[in-house]
Amino acid sequence: MKKKLLLLTALLMVFVLAACGSSDEESSDGGAGEESGDKPVITFGVTPWTSTVPPTEVASLILQDMGYQVEQTQADAGNVYIGLSRGDIDVFMDAWLPAHDVYLDKYSENIESVAVSYDDADAGWVVPTYMEDFNSIEDLLGKEELFNNEMYSIEEGASATGIIDEMIEDYGLEINQVNSSEGGMIAQAMRMMQQEEPVIFYGWRPHTMFSKFDLKFLEEDRGHFDSASVEVISNNELKENAPDAYEFLSNWTIPIDDVEYMIEQIEEEDREPTEVAQEWIDNNQDLVDQMLGN
Repeated sequence: MKKKLLLLTALLMVFVLAACGSSDEESSDGGAGEESGDKPVITFGVTPWTSTVPPTEVASLILQDMGYQVEQTQADAGNVYIGLSRGDIDVFMDAWLPAHDVYLDKYSENIESVAVSYDDADAGWVVPTYMEDFNSIEDLLGKEELFNNEMYSIEEGASATGIIDEMIEDYGLEINQVNSSEGGMIAQAMRMMQQEEPVIFYGWRPHTMFSKFDLKFLEEDRGHFDSASVEVISNNELKENAPDAYEFLSNWTIPIDDVEYMIEQIEEEDREPTEVAQEWIDNNQDLVDQMLGN
């Protein structure tokens, strides 16, 4: 009996040692593989603007197909750029230049523009087309009371709101900027347009407001709101940490009309952003392949 117990004990020890050796070898090999083969999580900054969603969702799906995990951090523009500069956020798909030049200059040592998403994105003060006598900013002078001395805008702290304040001062307008969320601004303007009341608010393309309402930009010739170039921004670590992702984003491009269509599908048709983004990828595989360098 003692001999049998000793034999069983010896065999058990052999199996344990073999298992430990195998485990150590796998751990050593696996660790190296993970270090060299695993891809980092890529974090997108997402501002509370409808224009940010479609390109972010499309790029996220493509990166996931490339083997990356992706996350999204919701924040206003200022905090997105802070996150980029600290390395907490890797990519922002909706930088509006020159309006966002202030951020690029401030954090130039830590972030960079890697691609132009689309050009000729208009932004500025808009009014409904039934206001036939108002076609430029100068037309507002002396008539501010018709608007209760107010114009409606997006969240305080966005770069556009600073430009709007500069415009008010530059043109000598007796108008106060009333800040709210994008949705709150649109809801207030909608209520007033339903009654065909005078109203001014901040508008931009791509956005569904131009398909939902008859609007026009007020002309201004002092360069406060030139046509924007919408660009992709990354932190400086992305190129080293995820070179193939960086290469893809460097080749990024998307038509402004496609972005506007996707916004409409998400906002008006109540479709899931990932579904709309995947549909765009499926319908534009040649462009996707081009961005991937295939």
